[in-house]
Order: sequence, then C-alpha cells, then structure tokens
Amino acid sequence: MADKRLGIIMHGITGRMGMNQHLARSVTAIMKQGGVTLSDGTRVMPDPILVGRNADKVERLARAYGVSRWTTDLDQALANRDDAVFFDAASTQLRPTLLKKAIAAGKHVYCEKPVATNLAEAIDLYRAAKQAGIKHGVVQDKLWLPGLLKLKMLIDSGFFGRIFAVRGEFGYWVFEGDWQPAQRPSWNYRREDGGGIILDMLCHWRYVLDNLFGGVKSLTCLGATHIPDRWDEQGRRYQATADDAAYATFQLEGGVIAHINSSWDVRVRRDDLVTFQVDGTHGSAVAGLTKCWTQARVNTPKPVWNPDIPQTIDFFSTWQEVPDNVVYDNAFKAQWELYIRHVCENAPFKWDLREGAKGVQLVDCALTSWAERRWVDVPELAA
Repeated sequence: MADKRLGIIMHGITGRMGMNQHLARSVTAIMKQGGVTLSDGTRVMPDPILVGRNADKVERLARAYGVSRWTTDLDQALANRDDAVFFDAASTQLRPTLLKKAIAAGKHVYCEKPVATNLAEAIDLYRAAKQAGIKHGVVQDKLWLPGLLKLKMLIDSGFFGRIFAVRGEFGYWVFEGDWQPAQRPSWNYRREDGGGIILDMLCHWRYVLDNLFGGVKSLTCLGATHIPDRWDEQGRRYQATADDAAYATFQLEGGVIAHINSSWDVRVRRDDLVTFQVDGTHGSAVAGLTKCWTQARVNTPKPVWNPDIPQTIDFFSTWQEVPDNVVYDNAFKAQWELYIRHVCENAPFKWDLREGAKGVQLVDCALTSWAERRWVDVPELAA
C-alpha cells in the first residue's frame, strides 16, 4: 500500500490523447508501479475519477483500466474535497472556463496545451491560479522525448560548440477522409472549432526552442490551407477553414536562427514524424522522437558540387547514433510524476500556466505575422 493518496479528477479522457497518453500510459501506469516516491520515501498513489459526458464511454474506460470511480457530473466531482487535482485534456475552447471553475473550487490544475485559444484568456488563467495560490502545470511532453533528451545532453556537454541554426520538420499526410478515414478529428480543420496547425503545434515549438536553444525573440510565419475540402466522421464533405500547414522562422537569444515546417499535408521521407537538425561550429545532430545522430567537426565529409555525376558519398552513413545508455520513460508519464511531486512536496516545476501562456503568445504572434506578412517581435511576458 502507498503511504498517501492523491485524488485526481480527469476530464477529457475519452479523446485519443487523454485516453492513451494520460490515462493509460501515465496515471494508470503510475498506479501499477506503486505510485510516485517523494524525497522522504513517502509513496503517493494517484486515485483518479474519470469525468465525461458519455456515461457508457466513461464507464467502459474505467473498467478497462481498473479505475473504480467515474461520473458524468463535473460539478459534483469538483465539490469533493478529497480530490485535490483537476486535469483537463478536452476541447481547447472550453479549457479556460473549466480551469477557472476548478481553480475557484480550490483544486490544483494540470492541463493539455494549448491552455486557451488566445493570449488574453491564457494570461487571465495564469493570474487566477497565482491569486488562488494553487499549484498549476501545463503538459510540455516533448521535453522528455528520448530524442530531445539526447539533444539536451549534447548541448550540456558542449558537443556543438556555438549553436547557430536549428531546422525542424514536423508532420505527415492526414487523409482527407473520402477514400480513406482521416487519422485526426475533423474539428482540427475548422477554425471556428479551435482547429489549425499553428494553434496546435507552435505551442510545442515555443517550449522546445525556449528550453533547448534560447528564448524566442521574434518570428515570421506563413500559414496555409493546402487541402480545402475534407470529409468528417460521418462521411460528409466540409470546407476546411483552418490552416493545415505553417512555415515559421524564429530569431532566438544568442543569435540562433530556427526554422520549423509543420504540415498535415506532407509525405514523410525522413527519419521520423518530427526531426530537428542542430548545427554548431564543432558539430551537428539530428534528433527524432527517440533516436539521435551526430556528426562532429573532425569527421565531417568534404562534398564537392558536381551536378554532372551521381553523388559518391552516402551521407546517412557518415552520422553516428547516440546510444541508449539510460532507460527512457514515457514522456507524458515523466512529467506527470514531476507534477505529482510538485503538488505533494513542493518540488520544483517550471512548466506552469505562465509557460503555457507563452505558447499561446507565440501562436498570436504567428497569426499576426501571417495576416500582416511581416516579422513580429515576441515580448517578455510579465511574471
């Protein structure tokens, strides 16, 4: 038996992300391992209650994952003083209202990103949580991906020398839904429902850039809706009103230039669904979700441009893979454990609602840049 119970109200767990990453691979995985161990040896066991509108779905999920508590009444769940944490992974448009309600009920809050669809709401949430004195956190899962952890190790070791450029490629082909089912929900492609790849992905790129390569100082972004018509879950054709691709260039602290392409209209010919190439004076690296390859200054090949003969260098073979010298846990689970320690023993946790608001700020700047076709400065957010 664990020494301490932590009641967690989990909302939005019938969706793909909430169910797979947060319920199955994080909270119930933590329960199966015997909880989270605090610095004094105390073990904390999560005790989730699943909340959703569809009783049949929620009950089936509870049974499937061995969760004893579930409800369709969020207000009743929030009224239970024995549950200290509210987690939300549902619709972005509803998130500010739900989090405000949970904060008013005295709950600590943890949520998916984006925290809101605009910066004003995101800042309002942060201020409400700060005034209430509750613990708050935002999912920033990519920081715990094995590939990016290996990049962080290379940065900390000085492998790159002076970093001057970062190139990111994210995306894959999402089927339109007519002759093959789409892999993403139709609301992703309707701006009026909170869709759009800029809102969805630039929140990620903000914390990746800020935490690994330097704070974002300015950007230029061009969005596009390359596929104008798609088919929804009922097979009905609809017009896509949200951007499905974004091409953004960022100026970072220290003079680093980063460029990231994000697209749901690209066919993959690279190492992973997302890759980051980092170039420095002493070496370069390419990281995907799990793997990372390096090329040092001393073993960089010397190609010569000659378009009249086939390329003689196998460039992929000139890179060396960073070994898995440690065991990497699920990225979402790793951050959940840090958040639980933060709630239960005030352990450091920097990924709060202010950090979430910074992601939404980058989205606002990117949308302004696209609309006005110009560079946009990214000011420092108030603490």
